Amino acid sequence: MPTISMFYGIIVRMYCAPKEHNPPHIHVYYQDDKAVVEIRTGTVLEGHLPKNKLRVLLGWVELRKEELLADWSLAQNGELPFKIDPVK
Repeated sequence: MPTISMFYGIIVRMYCAPKEHNPPHIHVYYQDDKAVVEIRTGTVLEGHLPKNKLRVLLGWVELRKEELLADWSLAQNGELPFKIDPVK
């Protein structure tokens, strides 16, 4: 599962497997916490992140939604997703 972005100690990854289960989502890690977050809505599907880190992540997801969905399409075809710029 490649890392597509890292910022403020948050690591964002995406599985690269044909037919990865929908909805489009990312896997997010921060220290001992982890979560699965839906790209289109920002809904936390599984897990937990500290509130301040979740707020930063969701802002980034909103700004990078088109890039994340393009990466999701690549990953669905078994291709490696592109790196996405972190929060600056």
